[in-house]
Amino acid sequence: MSEPHALDRLAERCGILSEYIDIWGRAHRATDATKRALLSAMHVAAATDAEAEAALAALERAEWRRVLAPVVVLREPLEGASVSLHLREADVAGSPVWVLREEGGQAQSGAIARQALRIEETRGLDGETRVRARWTIPFRVAAGYHRLEVRGVTTELIVAPARCFEPQGLAGRGPVFGFAVQLYAARSSRNWGIGDFTDLEALAVLSAERGAGVLGVNPLHALFPENASPYAPSSRLFVDPRYIDVESIPEFLECPNARAEVESPEFQARLVALRDADLVDHEAVAAVKRPILERLWRHFRERHIALRTERAAAFDRWREGAGPALRAFAVHQALREHVRREDPSAWGWPAWPEPYRDARSPEVAAFAAAHADEVALHEWLQWQCERQLDAVGRRCLELSMRLGLYQDLAVSVDRGGFDAWRDRDLYAVGASYGAPPDDFALGGQDWGLPPLVPWCLREAAYRPFIEALRANMRHAGALRIDHVMGLMRAFWVPPGGTARDGMYVLYPFADLLGIVALESHRQRCAVIGEDLGTVPPEVRSGLEAAGVLSYRLFYFMSDDAGAPLPPAAYPEQALVGVTTHDLPTLPGWWLGRDIALRTELGLFPDDKTRRAQIAARAAARAGALVALEREGLLPEGSGVDPARLEELDVRLAPAVYAYLARTPARVLTVQLEDVLGQVDQVNLPGTTTEYPNWRRKLPIEIERLAEDPRLDAVFGAIRRA
Repeated sequence: MSEPHALDRLAERCGILSEYIDIWGRAHRATDATKRALLSAMHVAAATDAEAEAALAALERAEWRRVLAPVVVLREPLEGASVSLHLREADVAGSPVWVLREEGGQAQSGAIARQALRIEETRGLDGETRVRARWTIPFRVAAGYHRLEVRGVTTELIVAPARCFEPQGLAGRGPVFGFAVQLYAARSSRNWGIGDFTDLEALAVLSAERGAGVLGVNPLHALFPENASPYAPSSRLFVDPRYIDVESIPEFLECPNARAEVESPEFQARLVALRDADLVDHEAVAAVKRPILERLWRHFRERHIALRTERAAAFDRWREGAGPALRAFAVHQALREHVRREDPSAWGWPAWPEPYRDARSPEVAAFAAAHADEVALHEWLQWQCERQLDAVGRRCLELSMRLGLYQDLAVSVDRGGFDAWRDRDLYAVGASYGAPPDDFALGGQDWGLPPLVPWCLREAAYRPFIEALRANMRHAGALRIDHVMGLMRAFWVPPGGTARDGMYVLYPFADLLGIVALESHRQRCAVIGEDLGTVPPEVRSGLEAAGVLSYRLFYFMSDDAGAPLPPAAYPEQALVGVTTHDLPTLPGWWLGRDIALRTELGLFPDDKTRRAQIAARAAARAGALVALEREGLLPEGSGVDPARLEELDVRLAPAVYAYLARTPARVLTVQLEDVLGQVDQVNLPGTTTEYPNWRRKLPIEIERLAEDPRLDAVFGAIRRA
């Protein structure tokens, strides 16, 4: 058998798979063009065979010259654990010294005995013989972040628990149930045209009064004002200020000028128009909130910072604790606003003047110094987000909710946003995360979000991933990791290509899963992995072993013949629900609204595919009715003939959720859209401007929701089940 081509070996070394099997069982092989494009996006030159050879040789040489990997992740228990070393042959006999500096400040040290090394490979390099060996570590250390040094070379040593944190609330009888809500979609009689943190707290109270123990919410990450998708943030480390309840900021009560402006007839008319609209106008909401927030910042600066009050001191303490990432984010926000005032087409940092594209450039530092007040404003806005979100988390605890706030971590960030600007060397800015073709997106998906480069992420000791987990677990009882398969492999769309040209790229699954477990314990936060779609068996088994809850939806839980699985067949270590933001609501699914929309928008590749989906949906509806009948949950007066339910019966949602409540799953989330009979879904994959993604509001206000019989019908059915 011939030696693999250098390009193939280089692609394999960088984690690019040579092929994948789609949901229909068809194999897709990576072309040379795809491999070269993805390698280029990974900052690896491979445009020619000679470049590929040189890049491969350079990677291998660098690895063999490095005593330790840039980061090592071990799992408890540590008995028998080993670390890979690259040593000179002379060092092996010389018993090199190791030093472990523990996270808490203690230190251990010793010498590496020859018998503790297992030689795996020997190679000549630079006129000397070097060996790759496995060193069985002699020390024991608690889970945490430590520093290991061998022969003067230091690496980050991360020791992780075997399993994620499991809250006591999950061990109770019956599932923890509650709402899953898109916060921006919440209506209330008092908000400013978008759901805010006060609305979120009101929903917590409303649901807890009905026995709910969890409240799920969309990603709260910081977005650009002109963006709507919570899954395409500027940063996963910070919160979007548009969720701030302006009137709950203490400075609002102190500032008569701000109150007078808000209470004016003109301003109130703007708020009424924003509240009454059926779609969230994200830019208009930002435009109405921002001037008032700036006025309150000036008040804070003059009445607290200038007078050195305790509140100013609290802000300083929080700002210092937030670290350099907060400062960098605030500089980015101020700089973006400055550049866009000069050039509105400068959509993100890749379109900024060249000196500003590097977060560490002297020009950026000079800008920050010259615009200190604008930078401080953005730090203050994040403080308001922190205070109000923290209040929601604490309220969930006061209400004795078994799980509390359940947050969501997006898979990546906007390529023109803060995270990619600060760490642009870690991202494949030209490539995109996506998904191969499937039944709900027949052309595949290109999410337009840049992937983190696996080897660059490892060089950074996984810092961006750790920061994102910490930021989003801090106030939560549970965290949902969107597209959790990405911990092992992610589907990359090459620069200039489409999803049909894409290929999977491997990630260090064991390392990332270990870090998830460690941060889960530190933040006392359960973990839910969104494992829908094409999921390799080893991902499911790895997640299960680590105590990550699976994500199971009624639509997809069926046997080989397509019949719905009985409740007892659902896994215990799981969150169950009917639908999610990218799928039709229960009413929309029943009526085939999603199929009609895709027909109207030309999203089917051909009519044969469209007809097949119509037939499949009819069969799925019939199967759902049979399953409900089998469980004795069919609404009174209903039969198993789906033609008798041309419109969704108001009693069907309680029946389906009662069906899920009978499963052994530990968590059950209820989509408010299903309860309220909303037909149109939150997001329609494959569309951008053709459909109002991420803007559709709930049909009624939170105040009226408390009195809506449909809510008590669903929650009552769940409690009885």
